[in-house]
Amino acid sequence: MSVAIDHTGPWTVAEVLALPEDRTTRYELLGESLVMSPAPGVRHQRASFRLHLALDAAARAVGAPVEVLEGVNVVLPSGLVVPDLVVADGGATADDPVAVDIDAVQLVVELVSPGNSTMDRKVKPMLYAEAAIPHFWRLEFDPAPMLVVYELQGGRYVERTTALAGATTHLDAPFPVALDPAGLTRQ
Repeated sequence: MSVAIDHTGPWTVAEVLALPEDRTTRYELLGESLVMSPAPGVRHQRASFRLHLALDAAARAVGAPVEVLEGVNVVLPSGLVVPDLVVADGGATADDPVAVDIDAVQLVVELVSPGNSTMDRKVKPMLYAEAAIPHFWRLEFDPAPMLVVYELQGGRYVERTTALAGATTHLDAPFPVALDPAGLTRQ
């Protein structure tokens, strides 16, 4: 359902979370500004689903007490974001909250969308680092799928590795997982 929004003045996290659920639009709050983006396309959804499955299987294989979620609200000190994927402490999601508390988030993953590339590459990673999320991954699609893996160090993300299409890359944090980015996007 798409909703017409009649609102005056700055937005709050509570007001954004009170909006009706809308699967065609993602609502995020950056500062006091509401940012809306359309639902992702098929390639994006395919890759998100497959990466979700891979992360979930890897977490279960080692008994990591986490939950992997797609498109969930995360409340930051500076607003509200909806990362493409989130790995959160399992206990933080037990009561089915409408948003995940930032302290429970271990990893956020952004899949770079053509219309949101600046947000995915620059703005959101800065917000995630400020919120002290330990791990950030960015999946690029063009010219070939590539996963860039970052770790928080001294309040900033430092690139740890880049997983290229056609090769399996073994990652160890937040739990061991092996990925080939090419397999995330193939039909």
